[in-house]
Amino acid sequence: MSNSMLIPFSTTLHVRDTCLCLHVQRAARLLARRFDIALKPLGLNNGQFSLMMSLNRPEAAPMGAVAEVLSMDRTTLTAAIKVLERRGLVETLPDPKDRRSRLIRLTNEGTSLLSAALPIWQEVHGALDDELGAEMAPLRKTLLAIR
Repeated sequence: MSNSMLIPFSTTLHVRDTCLCLHVQRAARLLARRFDIALKPLGLNNGQFSLMMSLNRPEAAPMGAVAEVLSMDRTTLTAAIKVLERRGLVETLPDPKDRRSRLIRLTNEGTSLLSAALPIWQEVHGALDDELGAEMAPLRKTLLAIR
């Protein structure tokens, strides 16, 4: 008997049909692909758009606050920031309150690109709202409740 047969196939089907993590990951990949395709003409992907939008604030943001908003670990966030920094879209600065910490902010070029990306995001989001209709509000509420 092979190792794969230690767990009944019916269990595999049950997990496939009921696993919240699997369904959310699948949906996230499909949504990410839609936004990636739409944002590609601007040279952005959905993660970069979200990161840049999280920096759209009056003051430069501490790394920890951005990581928390995006539910990212600092290592992943740092790598994503470096890509945008090389393109001149964001900049990091020393935190005047704690020289060991860094603050992140959009550059003027980053703000301009984000402004160009926003209508694309709105269009894709509007299409999703139309597709999901009344299910969209409870879905958002449920996803926001996950901690």
